[in-house]
Amino acid sequence: MTNKIRARAWWVLSPLALALTVAGCGGGGGGQNNDAALVAAIVAINAANDAAAAAEAAKGCLIGDSGTPVVVGSGDPGDPAAPEPASGYVLGHKLVYAKNYMVVANHPLATRAGCDVLKAGGSAVDAAVAVQAVLGLVEPQSSGLGGGAFMLHYDAATKKVQAYDGREMAPAAATENYLRYAVQTDSASGLPKPSARASGRSIGTPGAVRMLDIAYKDHGKLPWKDLFGYGITLASDGFSIGGRMAAAIASSEASLKRDAEATAYFFNADGTPKALGTKLKNPAYAKTLTTLATEGANAFYTGPIAQAIVDKVGITTTASDSSAITPGVTTMADMANYVAKRRDPVCGTYRDYYVCSMSPPSSGGIAVVQALGILETFNMSLYKPTAIDIEGGKPTVMGVHLVSEAERLAYADRDKYVADTDFIPLPGGSPDTMLNKPYLQQRASLISLSKSMGTATAGNLGSVPLGIDKTEEHGTTHFTVVDKEGNVVTMTTTVESTLGSFHMTQGFMLNNQLTDFAANPNDTVDPSIKVANRVAPGKRPRSTMAPTMVFRKNGDGSMGEFVMGTGSPGGGTIIQYVVKTVVGALDWGLDAQQATSLVDFGATNSPNTNVGGEHPAIDTSNTGNNDPLITGLRALGHTVNFGPQSSGISTIIRTTVGGKSVLTGGADPRREGIVLGDTFTP
Repeated sequence: MTNKIRARAWWVLSPLALALTVAGCGGGGGGQNNDAALVAAIVAINAANDAAAAAEAAKGCLIGDSGTPVVVGSGDPGDPAAPEPASGYVLGHKLVYAKNYMVVANHPLATRAGCDVLKAGGSAVDAAVAVQAVLGLVEPQSSGLGGGAFMLHYDAATKKVQAYDGREMAPAAATENYLRYAVQTDSASGLPKPSARASGRSIGTPGAVRMLDIAYKDHGKLPWKDLFGYGITLASDGFSIGGRMAAAIASSEASLKRDAEATAYFFNADGTPKALGTKLKNPAYAKTLTTLATEGANAFYTGPIAQAIVDKVGITTTASDSSAITPGVTTMADMANYVAKRRDPVCGTYRDYYVCSMSPPSSGGIAVVQALGILETFNMSLYKPTAIDIEGGKPTVMGVHLVSEAERLAYADRDKYVADTDFIPLPGGSPDTMLNKPYLQQRASLISLSKSMGTATAGNLGSVPLGIDKTEEHGTTHFTVVDKEGNVVTMTTTVESTLGSFHMTQGFMLNNQLTDFAANPNDTVDPSIKVANRVAPGKRPRSTMAPTMVFRKNGDGSMGEFVMGTGSPGGGTIIQYVVKTVVGALDWGLDAQQATSLVDFGATNSPNTNVGGEHPAIDTSNTGNNDPLITGLRALGHTVNFGPQSSGISTIIRTTVGGKSVLTGGADPRREGIVLGDTFTP
């Protein structure tokens, strides 16, 4: 249809045009009077169209597959942002379809923030900035401006995957005993008070803001100042406390009350924790976001915001009883000198796919690619879940056994070899030594089909002796974004443990990320050997975060079109959640929601194998003896932990519907998140 025909069709079909025609402005003679009337009519129509477009944009992204769609955050009936008690697992999450763009995050309001940006034509990175700004407000227990993050970005135009490192850094004055002794040079001084985590020593120089800044400079599209609006509005007008946040406040009461700002924010005047559904305003956070919006990321690392962070890290007494807190040694120079880094992702092939994930200082990417490479030896399609439904079905004994054994081997290498490669190089100087096919096939040969190995031994890869460090992280959140151009962001972001270090400033929590270092720099068996993940000035602690992307593999083995983006919070178990989801999608044919909802299972390098007892497919009664999966694993020598898992998997898979490429999304039913985009019902 030509532009003229389109214009004519609009004129014929427009109710406004019909009204104008009836009024005598639809055509015919009349000279200048009619010309003037026609011009006025066109101006009125354009104004009406602009108003309609503005009204549509103001609605934000909608949710609802039946009846009247609901504006997320409106408070109307059916609003998924309505506060509900924290649940171990919510049944019935459905696969969501979108035509061009999609975002999946662990909180509805954060998902809405990202979707609004995408709807306005923003890039995936633009959406990531908006999502993080809101997550720091509504999920302070998981991530925020005072924490760090890792991002994977896929540029659809250049076909390039770029990793961004926003991991926190140890201060320049830290020593390897920074977390171990209250006085770094004196073991007789005792432990940091009240603990390493709750002291100033756990707080690394935050990196999330600077990481978003450099990613935005590479891939941003909308004005930076426009990406914080929804976060500022929510902080100023208030939002309702959700179940996970309420539970975090209540469980951390004593620790939060050591901090005056945290006490004033999280507790009522009578000292009771603010509860589920409480309307909470955060003017300090609104001010911080406004400063970032108008002055840029540098305002976080210099000036009053940076000074407030340094002051809080250095605090020496509690708000509640003036007891001692061991201060950190972060300075304004540490803040100003923080550097976010562009890194090469860790990539490898898996069957007909190309998998990319996060590089060190995260161990997550190497471990995910290693575990998949080991599993490639086995025909995993033979061990798909049974009774597959929208919750993912029931995993098989052999499926869980093989995945868990592969992960034991991957974690063994992770525990020994992976740390901040700016300080401790990987064996051979690159990930290839740990990821090449012959090595992974040799590792796979250690797996028995009839018995669990229990605890694996790291591969013999390094000429420099290194000790074993099993330090695991906690907390975290994750989101995945695809924009209209096909660019993708998958980003895992954290303040480490629930509510970080319990230190609050400028409306946000400060991380306790440095406790991801080994507190003891020496191997516990042979103290003469150092561990790779020990504290050093300016070093970044090892992580398990694993934002991951999957692409089709071209015939020549190169990376083809984007297929899948996923990732999860979960601290040291992130690797398990990501591997489960990828295997579920690629080997077992599960859709984005099924793979996300599927029972969480896997293992670190110990005899314990996790099988998420929160899932409806698992029968935990009678100490698990009524569940054939649990008893079958026990028969293979696994010690089964069927406690509830706390993943927050956010998955987007590109697929074909009716011959057209579309996006499908799944949000983890173990958290509060949702999927939004330009959705449709196929």
